[in-house]
Amino acid sequence: MNIFVAGCTGAIGRRMVPELVRRGHEVTGMIRNPDQSELIERMGARAVIADVFDREAVFKAVEQARPEVVIHQLTSLSTRNFADNARIRIEGTRNLANAALSSGVKRILAQSISWVYEPGEGPASEAVPLDLGAPSPRKETVAAVHALESAAAEVPEHVILRYGMLYGPGTWYERGGYMDEVIRGGQATATDGVASFVHVEDAAMAAVAALEWPSGPVNIVDDEPAKGTEWLPVFAEAIGAQSPEITQGGSGWERGASNAKARKEYGWQPFYPSWRTGFALSMASKS
Repeated sequence: MNIFVAGCTGAIGRRMVPELVRRGHEVTGMIRNPDQSELIERMGARAVIADVFDREAVFKAVEQARPEVVIHQLTSLSTRNFADNARIRIEGTRNLANAALSSGVKRILAQSISWVYEPGEGPASEAVPLDLGAPSPRKETVAAVHALESAAAEVPEHVILRYGMLYGPGTWYERGGYMDEVIRGGQATATDGVASFVHVEDAAMAAVAALEWPSGPVNIVDDEPAKGTEWLPVFAEAIGAQSPEITQGGSGWERGASNAKARKEYGWQPFYPSWRTGFALSMASKS
């Protein structure tokens, strides 16, 4: 396939693009910084320069690449610029989706998140509605995700990858990463709120597999949603830090997500089925 990738230098993209090339796909990687061209070429892809917020440049880049599939993995989470991240979800996705439609692209894969479901009991399936009635500041996050998913869904074939909390190289959850700093700084508190994780390699491989999946949202999370009182001490131990303070309580939306659809319907098999072993393996490879 001829594939156009936005977000090819991020934690997922750096693993996804070489795998796409290895499987024989022709890949064009859209980047904003020309200095990253060499990195894209080393991955075996062709670089094109365009800012996702520049509608005309995005349309031109997609038109020239003539792809069969557009993959959207853009975020600004590495810099923790949440306003820019919301803008990417809203404005950036709109530009990519419209450019795809304008060029006759019939398939798009888009990165979303799995902690935007309505409050409820147990891990959320994809059938649970998004938490559009949430109070601020969660309301703004959910609204941006809804805008992203709605824009992508306008493309005839669309797979919405609702990732769990990413851990591993290049993410917040790695040795020396953002959460390492938070825990060592005594700013983390373990609560009863439930989260779902996914290793960054499993996230990348899911995107590759999703080239063949049917349209719709799919949770890309590991097998074990867990309370913060369970996973935070394990993560702290993996990075060699003291366990954080533990307190009771949690929000109703902190319920985790189910991977039954990806596992049972699509045959997805994560290499890291649980954060319980994945944290230790991932942090050991970083040391």
